[in-house]
Amino acid sequence: MRSVLWISLVAFTLCVFALPHASAAVTLPAIVGDNMVLQRDMWLRVWGWAAPDENVSVSFAGQMVSTRAHASGNWSVRLRPIPAGGPFDMTIAGSNTIVLHNILIGEVWVCSGQSNMEFGMWSLADSVKDKEIAAAKWPMIRLFTVAKDNAPIPRIDCKGSWTPCTPQAVPGFSAVAYYFGRELYQKLGVPIGLIHTSWGGTAAEAWTDHDTLAGDPDLAPCLGYNDMPTGLYNGMIAPIVNFAIRGAIWYQGESNAGRAYQYRKLLPAMINCWRRAWGEGDFPFYIVELANFQAVQTDPNEGSAWAELREAQQLTARNVPHCGIASIIDIGDAADIHPKNKLDVGKRLAFIAEARDYGMPVEFSGPMYASMKVEGKRIKLSFTHVDGGLDVHGKELKGFAIAGEDKKYVWANAKVEGDSIVVWSDEISAPVAARYDWANNPQGNLYNKVGLPANPFRTDDWPGVTFGAK
Repeated sequence: MRSVLWISLVAFTLCVFALPHASAAVTLPAIVGDNMVLQRDMWLRVWGWAAPDENVSVSFAGQMVSTRAHASGNWSVRLRPIPAGGPFDMTIAGSNTIVLHNILIGEVWVCSGQSNMEFGMWSLADSVKDKEIAAAKWPMIRLFTVAKDNAPIPRIDCKGSWTPCTPQAVPGFSAVAYYFGRELYQKLGVPIGLIHTSWGGTAAEAWTDHDTLAGDPDLAPCLGYNDMPTGLYNGMIAPIVNFAIRGAIWYQGESNAGRAYQYRKLLPAMINCWRRAWGEGDFPFYIVELANFQAVQTDPNEGSAWAELREAQQLTARNVPHCGIASIIDIGDAADIHPKNKLDVGKRLAFIAEARDYGMPVEFSGPMYASMKVEGKRIKLSFTHVDGGLDVHGKELKGFAIAGEDKKYVWANAKVEGDSIVVWSDEISAPVAARYDWANNPQGNLYNKVGLPANPFRTDDWPGVTFGAK
């Protein structure tokens, strides 16, 4: 009975979504429209639907390209790379003619994840909300929100429209995406297109295609533990993969924290799924590391699923090409899973893009653990991204713990020695491992000189509380 219902649902979905494109008139997907930003310096695809075998031409920025619609009615053309600029008009002609207006060429980013990416400007703290929204007058920044759609099969189109960034348009738009885009615009001075596609409370498997999950025995269980596996990829990613982008930013993980070890494989698989779909190679993919949250833990041996999820995010950033991570371990809220400081989240993501993609001399990370060395009763920890030196926000370092062969951690003393940290405890005579900020809501205070916090880490690989959970 369940399989019959599934087949019926798929058939119904195919019929419903074919209807808008069944006429002889040339039509376009929602993502191709007035006010859009197209990615500069990259081959561009324009596509849509028409009558079978209908001749379709696209004229834009001095180029004119023609094609013939397939028997299915699908058509697609490619435009040569264009430098930043605009505004331009685009003319698409077949049996009818469509003229799109106010198109810009610049930098285009996809902004996705769960509720902390969905978190709108209207949810900012009352002390700043009205002022920030009133100041959001950026006609060269364009916004597109993909309507929520949990689909059983990949859609060919979505609902949404491009709009210039104004105080009227921005209140419901992703605050992280807005601050990310504003920072890029202020530094680059070129148009910025932000495609916001997120849904609160969703797990990463919802944003991953079926074949990716089904093809890996460690990920296949995801197809039966969530009420929308693959559904958001089908409804909110698949319809936009023809649209050229520079990269993506991702704020998600809370819903996968209970399966953090699985996330080590799931997040890279999702990223590679997106990259295959776009066909642009290893485009940049930048991750927000989970913020501090919940009660402060007093026992350094207490397990932390959130710490393990952060570790999975870091492993992805380290091991998957052209990935990066922005730590926000210092700007969370113990009582609220949705911290209101989205300004620093967006800016820290933008720092990564500015340094890696746009060649700016910007430090984009706080201190990152590099190596350890046992020196008698002490452990010496070395770091990258110290940018002028390590810095302690407070009178003494907090957040470090060490353990001996018994794998029992105790809180450690810690001090800065050059670009390293030395940790020790009178309770541990032969230390073998160290941790920093390994908790749901850690209290560490290590930064670099530009004010970016050190990423949480551990030097051991002992099985954690989510080990084996699928």
